[in-house]
Amino acid sequence: MTDKNLIFNEIDKYAEAFRTVSRSVGSRPELGHEEFFASELLCTELAKYGFEVERGILGIETSFIGVYDTGSPGPTVGFLCEYDALPEIGHACGHHLICAMSMAAAVGLKAALINSGIGGKIRIYGTPAEETRGAKVPMAEAGLFDDCDFALMAHPYYTFERSGESLALDAVQFEFHGLAAHAAASPYEGINALDAVLQLFNSVNALRQQTRSDARIHGIIDNGGKAPNIIPDYASAKFYVRSASRTYTNELTAKVLRCAEGAALQTGCTVTTNRFEYSYDELLTNEALSEQFNTNLIEAGIRPEDMEIGKDHGSLDLGNVSVRCPAIHPYVKVVQDRLLLHTEAFRDAAMTEYALDGMLFGAKMLAATAYDVFAYPALLARIRAEFEHQTKSSK
Repeated sequence: MTDKNLIFNEIDKYAEAFRTVSRSVGSRPELGHEEFFASELLCTELAKYGFEVERGILGIETSFIGVYDTGSPGPTVGFLCEYDALPEIGHACGHHLICAMSMAAAVGLKAALINSGIGGKIRIYGTPAEETRGAKVPMAEAGLFDDCDFALMAHPYYTFERSGESLALDAVQFEFHGLAAHAAASPYEGINALDAVLQLFNSVNALRQQTRSDARIHGIIDNGGKAPNIIPDYASAKFYVRSASRTYTNELTAKVLRCAEGAALQTGCTVTTNRFEYSYDELLTNEALSEQFNTNLIEAGIRPEDMEIGKDHGSLDLGNVSVRCPAIHPYVKVVQDRLLLHTEAFRDAAMTEYALDGMLFGAKMLAATAYDVFAYPALLARIRAEFEHQTKSSK
């Protein structure tokens, strides 16, 4: 029996346990940083499979890192778990599948390393709140991925898709302070904070003409005043500023900040800003690692023409990992129809047996790809060389 077949057999051996984990997390959706049930379940299960688990990483209550160390020198791989849900619609992004998939991949790879005698470490990172304040960001900033040779995860989807791109993101709230007054009796005594917010939107809309095609600037008014007969003394807006690179996103955010300063100046208000969510970097897909994953898909019977080219699906906190170590984020087919993420239809389909089968298949492909990197030093060398070139070019 080859080591890859051993991986597949090991995942099949515990398939029902992995299915149960996924079903359990899926049926008890928890928002970001509130995933106490999911985190506890994953940590308990990992310990059963011989992983040493540390909880509450960096003081983040629902985070964890599970480690299996062969005791011999070798590469270190990071499998990434996500397990937060969306407000109101639950696990409509399939994070209950992601966490079980990464766990199963780690368990399968462990069996192969033991059998082959190949040295190295397997890490499983429990990363809360991907949908909002993604824990991968502070983990990356703290250097927790710096000694990883590579990191990988796969995302549920309606088709197979190669690891592609994501947008760098800044999340900025603007709070304008003016002076209240009676809107009918003495409006001239007021300073209208809502006017400042509206002027900010007008300025951002004017800015769009001078932005690159990959730029995305979109916002909402989250506080527009208390009553129509009161000049608002407070109003606020939240914006996402995105682009294909961190460098350009920084430039765009600086321009939006100046738009806010101008709006305050024009209306006589004052403005304060804050980052209401973490900033995400763009995903740097490591093509050498990605192609190895794709090769495993093809060897498993997935036709190249059924693997879509990687697209931009918005912003990911995995981007912050990808600038610290080589990483990929492919998509695997778990639903039969063309259902979009973040919808109730996808949520329901992602709880079916078909979806759980897709989750286990994805786990096998992740584990097989990681094994290839462990087994073939030349592949790891190519991955490292590409990563060094990518990170130099992105600065």
